[in-house]
Amino acid sequence: MSKLKFAIIGCGRISYKHVEALINNKDEADLVALCDLVEEKAIERKKQYENAVKDSNVKVYTDYVKMLEKENIDVVAIATESGYHAKHAIDCLNAEKHVLVEKPMALSSDDANEMIKLAKEKNLKLGVCHQNRFNPPIQKLRRAIEEGRFGKIVNGTARILWNRNDDYYKQAPWRGTKALDGGTLMNQCIHNIDLLQWMMGSEVERVYAERGTFLRNIEMEDFGAILIRFKNGSIGIVEGSACVYPKNLEETLSIFGEKGTVVIGGLAVNEIKTWIFEDERDYDKEEYSTDIDSVYGKGHTPLYKDFIDAINNNREPLINGEEGKKAMEIVLKAYEFKNM
Repeated sequence: MSKLKFAIIGCGRISYKHVEALINNKDEADLVALCDLVEEKAIERKKQYENAVKDSNVKVYTDYVKMLEKENIDVVAIATESGYHAKHAIDCLNAEKHVLVEKPMALSSDDANEMIKLAKEKNLKLGVCHQNRFNPPIQKLRRAIEEGRFGKIVNGTARILWNRNDDYYKQAPWRGTKALDGGTLMNQCIHNIDLLQWMMGSEVERVYAERGTFLRNIEMEDFGAILIRFKNGSIGIVEGSACVYPKNLEETLSIFGEKGTVVIGGLAVNEIKTWIFEDERDYDKEEYSTDIDSVYGKGHTPLYKDFIDAINNNREPLINGEEGKKAMEIVLKAYEFKNM
């Protein structure tokens, strides 16, 4: 089977993880093109890839439309500003390319639905980068959920207690804006919100929220709290902050049930802090590395592996468009609940 040819649009803060994932999946994929409005950023990612993959030749563009016209590409990964995700994804799908888009997949339900509809019409794969679903402890927790070990799930909590100072927002003026980013709930918290809703096993019935801009000079919230009632009766609680002094404190997912309690924390929900069940299984004692280098964790590599396999075997990726929009829609409901 020939390798899939990948391109990346957007070579900013998260892009090195996409290049790293392609390096780690080099037996099944080739990076053939990179695009960024700032050419130097694309050149840096080109160096990263070509230093690791022998005989590679990555083309650099500042116009993604020209890139799509000139290059033989199977898949486009989109890592641009959040507010441009939908347009870039739709343009790539219309160009008959599979699309893997960073979170959030869009900033409106209409845009997300259009992306999903278009991918289905064209028989293309659409995936969303919620890479923390692939963390070993998260996979272990999901297994326990699917085996019914919690009994009745009562509640779950997602705590994202981070620091994003004014310099962070000044580095890229789009950050914290309503049009291109959203606030801390949409940007910093959406990964853990995705994990929370994935574990609760039910559609959302209603959402309550409070949010505010306390310390940062941004348009949207730097702190938000969400209370979610799921249709199966369970309750989800989200606490999301960019105001923690003086640095990131924790990112933690907790699930509480009739017969089990699990708390997963660490820098990127990568460490099991509590694992208690009424019953015992052999995999309870399985160990794994918790060594990560950033809040992005190591999930992009298996996420890419899953997406490549989905294309090659004509199946849905683990995090397709329908899955990808669930956390986004929780945040949108929180934004609708109370206007700032």
